[in-house]
Amino acid sequence: MAVDYTVIVVYLAGMLAMGWWGMRRAKSKSEFLVAGRRLGPWMYSGTMAAIVLGGASTIGGVGLGYQYGLSGAWMVVTIGLGILALSVFFSARIARLRVYTVSEMLDLRYGGRAGVVSGVVMWAYTLMLAVTSTIAYATIFDVIFDLNRTLAIILGGSIVVAYSTLGGMWSITLTDMVQFVVKTIGVLLLLLPIAVVKAGGFGEMKAELPTEYFDPLGIGGETIFTYVLIYTFGMLIGQDIWQRVFTARSDKVARYGGTVAGTYCLVYAVAGAVIGTAAKVMYPKLPSADAAFATIVKDELPMGVRGLVLAAALAAVMSTSSGALIACATVANNDIWSRLRGVVKTDGADGADGADGADGEAHDEAHDEVKGNRLFILIMGVAVVCIAIALNDVVQALTVAYNLLVAGLLVPILGGLLWKRGTAEGALAAVAAGGLSVIGLMWGYGILANEPIYFGLLICLVVYVAVSLATKPTDAAVLAAWRERLAGRGAEPEAEPAPVPQ
Repeated sequence: MAVDYTVIVVYLAGMLAMGWWGMRRAKSKSEFLVAGRRLGPWMYSGTMAAIVLGGASTIGGVGLGYQYGLSGAWMVVTIGLGILALSVFFSARIARLRVYTVSEMLDLRYGGRAGVVSGVVMWAYTLMLAVTSTIAYATIFDVIFDLNRTLAIILGGSIVVAYSTLGGMWSITLTDMVQFVVKTIGVLLLLLPIAVVKAGGFGEMKAELPTEYFDPLGIGGETIFTYVLIYTFGMLIGQDIWQRVFTARSDKVARYGGTVAGTYCLVYAVAGAVIGTAAKVMYPKLPSADAAFATIVKDELPMGVRGLVLAAALAAVMSTSSGALIACATVANNDIWSRLRGVVKTDGADGADGADGADGEAHDEAHDEVKGNRLFILIMGVAVVCIAIALNDVVQALTVAYNLLVAGLLVPILGGLLWKRGTAEGALAAVAAGGLSVIGLMWGYGILANEPIYFGLLICLVVYVAVSLATKPTDAAVLAAWRERLAGRGAEPEAEPAPVPQ
């Protein structure tokens, strides 16, 4: 294992080095939170794919393939469909808003009255997403170094918190690009063909396994529908995803780069299901489907390759964990803490952010904003590691997070983008009704049941439409300003950025 250990240690050291390099670039709020809004198509596509394809998509995707065969790809397929839908239909408008958070978008659309409530819901979602990603370190480091659960979480979490705190979105973008390349090589180019060959090829796999393992709908129509509601719609409205859209250099980069990332997710989904299916042939009696990935890596791959594929799994977890962490900290600072202190700016202007040396007061303000956001990442990171150590059930935590997000915020966000009659009162009532109802339904039906998200989303929609129609339409001036921002004309220009690699 010496060679494998070397590969892993070099990878982890590289992540910290990227964090240090990113710290030198992140001199303003815009640079720290959204990489200066200047990523080109190559970097944007890689980082978007990296954040959505985490431990659940890699280890969990292989596990679903082990359990259900090729139809186990559906979970990751619905994630890819969500990124495609976001990129094609909404990303250009989102990018032109030039805001930092989803709650700022809601404030702009509804007149500044939806931010704190929506911020709390989004913060809870991003916090639990970061926690579940951090828990996954225990599985990977147990295979690599035979560490106990707590030490594994502290080690993995500390590295992510370190590079995220140092350079913010620049560090995360740079590490995500490395992680994207490592995942592509490790999972698609190495593990996939090796697993198929070790299983005897597709002919042998079909001979050894029941026919339902090769049925595209074998996992069940109701399960696929639930995946669409939770993951496809979740991709449309999550702060962790939107914050990547905000990094795009232009609306065209957001649209076309996101389309490439969504297509990559579909390929990754099929690859994970095939690897899991191959593992079922080789190890038909594993105690847990989620153990399929670690087992096949540990037993079937040659040294060096094994280290690279484990680094790929680590990359998958780290990219999602760091993206969720900066999203959680951004929401906590900008949407909750700043609003409670009464100092938030909801116009999304970034004009002072890049004025390096032009105005001493503006420069000091930008430095303070970076310092404040860096502190919140550190605080949220420590909280995430502590909660991850205390929490055991990853699936339940992730289900709660996505149920709250979709049932509470999907309708107000998409309604704001698509229906001009929606009002602030309707949005606030919908957030409250959707959030509270889904919590009550999870209590009654069980956290993992499908009914909470079905009925919670329906209640949210009915309340949004009914209250919006029963209340006074949104002020014409607010809607006019909103339309200006959607057209990309309402925000103050940022400082001219330095050239960035594509």
